[in-house]
Amino acid sequence: MNQLIRAVAFAADKHRKQRRKDADASPYINHPIALAQVLANEGDIDDEHVLIAAILHDTVEDTDTSHDELVRCFGAQVARIVAEVTDDKSLPKAERKRLQIEHAAHISHGAKLVKLADKICNLRDILAMPPSNWSDERKREYFDWAKRVVDELRGAHAGLEAAFDETYRKGVPSGHAAPQVSASFR
Repeated sequence: MNQLIRAVAFAADKHRKQRRKDADASPYINHPIALAQVLANEGDIDDEHVLIAAILHDTVEDTDTSHDELVRCFGAQVARIVAEVTDDKSLPKAERKRLQIEHAAHISHGAKLVKLADKICNLRDILAMPPSNWSDERKREYFDWAKRVVDELRGAHAGLEAAFDETYRKGVPSGHAAPQVSASFR
């Protein structure tokens, strides 16, 4: 428990100036906390490394945190999970999106759990408090892309996959195929 609280404090500090893209510009730290909540309370995940990695999952990608810093502070296993779910920001956005789909089936079980929780939380956020400048089409495109990632994670956790599917159905009504991800969206 102490390491988990330490990770929350670490992530809160690292993300302290960041806000979500919703109309209220919610504090960014709400997102990693939501991932840990989904994993622990909806997925019954009690693996400390996975929960800590969920809290830290965006620190390397979106802050000045280094992989080595995570190893020093939280250990190699947590840092490895974070690395597996971290996009390479030096690549164009379209390539990062493509690689998430391509790599999803090949990441560790712990990373798959974090990735599932991330996609669940992102879809829920888009439904409840979408980015203020996103059209309905862009929301549907995100849902479709997220489903393509999650489809590559299938078999990791039936309960989390069902939670994703339920959220996905709320955003893409049955009988309406979501559009393919366009190059402009990525």
